[in-house]
Amino acid sequence: MQASRVRLFKEYKEVQREKAVDSDIQLVCDDSNIFKWTAFIKGPSETPFEGGVFQLAFAIPEQYPLLPSQVRFLTKIFHPNVHFKTGEICLDILKNAWSPAWTLQSVCRAIIALMAHPEPDSPLNCDSGNLLRSGDVRGYRSMARMYTRLAAMPKKGRKIAEQINGDNISLSMCRVTCATLKPLSGVGVSPTP
Repeated sequence: MQASRVRLFKEYKEVQREKAVDSDIQLVCDDSNIFKWTAFIKGPSETPFEGGVFQLAFAIPEQYPLLPSQVRFLTKIFHPNVHFKTGEICLDILKNAWSPAWTLQSVCRAIIALMAHPEPDSPLNCDSGNLLRSGDVRGYRSMARMYTRLAAMPKKGRKIAEQINGDNISLSMCRVTCATLKPLSGVGVSPTP
């Protein structure tokens, strides 16, 4: 356990130095527990997640860095490799391809890369994976963008109905989609009358 604390303190110092350099990732250590961290990552550009800020929770085992940390999205995200309800992430480096060379910062970078390049053949979100596997990229991007706007973008003082309708997403579609968690064709294309 002492080795893991030393490693985490080293990573904490590195994160403090990197803050100005890597503005896409903000890692924060819990004040009372070095084994709990939170990350805020920006959605990659030219993806449906662009403009969103996504919160991740890190639970780090005492055997770190020999074992990987458990990472999950706290912000809802529509992505084939992220479980919609739990935020669990399907990423090989968090499981069988882990190496002690990985740091919390590099794990965040890998998650951002996964956001930009989903792997629909190993989905945790079957609806999202099925859209991509069937070739409905427009449907996938529309759903991902809708959830990004609803969950990962600042509200700027607007009411939720105004924000949804202003973004060309009908409120009735959002209620149905959020309640059933199934994609609807045409979501995000135009507001309903």
